[in-house]
Amino acid sequence: MKIVFLDTLTLGDVDFDRFREFGEVEIYDVTPKEKTLARVKNVDIVVTNKVMIDKEIMDKSNIKFIQIAATGMNNVDLKYAKKKGIIVKNVAGYSTNSVVQHTFALVLSLLNKICYFDEYTRKKYPDSKIFTHIQNWFEIATKRWGIIGLGEIGRRVAKLAKAFGAEVVYYSTSGKNRNNEFKRLSLNELLKTSKIITIHAPLNENTKNLLNKENLNLIQNGAILVNVGRGGIINEMDLAEILEKKDILVGLDVFEKEPIDKNNPLLEFKNKTILTPHVAWTSKQSRERLMDGIYRNISEWVNGE
Repeated sequence: MKIVFLDTLTLGDVDFDRFREFGEVEIYDVTPKEKTLARVKNVDIVVTNKVMIDKEIMDKSNIKFIQIAATGMNNVDLKYAKKKGIIVKNVAGYSTNSVVQHTFALVLSLLNKICYFDEYTRKKYPDSKIFTHIQNWFEIATKRWGIIGLGEIGRRVAKLAKAFGAEVVYYSTSGKNRNNEFKRLSLNELLKTSKIITIHAPLNENTKNLLNKENLNLIQNGAILVNVGRGGIINEMDLAEILEKKDILVGLDVFEKEPIDKNNPLLEFKNKTILTPHVAWTSKQSRERLMDGIYRNISEWVNGE
């Protein structure tokens, strides 16, 4: 049995030794597209986080099992894999705690102006005439917190936002979610009336460019918008135009192109944005749970379960 890990740099400092009980293990930090076929051609099991496994790769290799080192599965041609009889597995639910925590890290950093106050304290506070420095920021209590995508992560964020005293509302991106605990709104109504908006949805045909020039303009001045779902849900060029005109604060952990393009106009709005490089899922415990899930899936397949 041969196993190949194609992009372990995306997993950080995790242990691969236990996988050697299944057979020969090859480990690559990154795998460029032009080297994918050569690396998977003669292996039984492929573990990939973001490396694409398409029809051509499957036809020209002997892959029997594809393990996606993530929840999202859009980097594998699932329909063709099924046609070829190739088993494809992902790992779900491992990053919930991590993403929820990062959501609040972004919201609170923006809301409490942490970056601004840190810079002020280092550069100007030593020369201040008074003991404090007043800037306007608001409390979460009594404010409306709108959640776009009320899945497992969205529900956890909703409950914590409620614990802060927020009025929680949500928009169902699939149209199928019915939650009795929180009020469901149309997208436009949520954007118009929420002081805090957080996105926890997958990227699909329903959510691509879901937030665009037309409805982003509905967001009230002074509001906070955070996306920890997927890049592409917010049209980034449209968001940049809105940031030129409106006083809103934005936290983004995901982008249409990753890594972000150096010419992306969102990079210019330092005073209105906090940007992080798709790290919401990457707590140490989250990555350990991910590796446990990968190991479990491979073990079950090897043992015919």
